[in-house]
Amino acid sequence: MRPATVFAPALVALCLAGGGAQAQKAADPAGIWLTETGDSKVRLSRCGAGYCGTIVSTTGKGLDANNPDPALRARSVVGVQIVNATNASGDGYSGTLYNPKDGKTYSGSLKMTGPNAIEVSGCVMSVFCKRQTWKRVG
Repeated sequence: MRPATVFAPALVALCLAGGGAQAQKAADPAGIWLTETGDSKVRLSRCGAGYCGTIVSTTGKGLDANNPDPALRARSVVGVQIVNATNASGDGYSGTLYNPKDGKTYSGSLKMTGPNAIEVSGCVMSVFCKRQTWKRVG
C-alpha cells in the first residue's frame, strides 16, 4: 500500500480509543484537503456522526481503473467517496477508506493535528498501517 494519487491516501485505520465528546472538541475537519502527495483534493463534509470525503480534483487520468467492479473501472475518481469515517472515536473519527490507486477499501481514521492539518490513517488487519497528513486548502 502506497500513497495513492487521490486518496493516496491508501489510508487505514488507527484505532483511536475514547469517547465521541473529545472528537467533537477538535477542530472541524469540514473543508477541502490536499493529499500528502499533492495530486488530489478531497472535500470532507459532515456525514452522520462523523465525516465523509469525496475527491474533487486529481491529476493524471484520474480513472478508477483498479475498482473491483469492472463496470466502474472507466469512471473518473472525481466525485467518488473515498472516506467514510462516520464513527466518533477518541480525538478523531473512524470508518473505512477507499484507495482508488489499488481499488481496495481499508479500515481507517481521521484525526485533526492542527487547524489546517489532518492525519489520515489506513490499516490492513489493524497491523499494517500507513499514515498521511493532508493540508487544508479551502
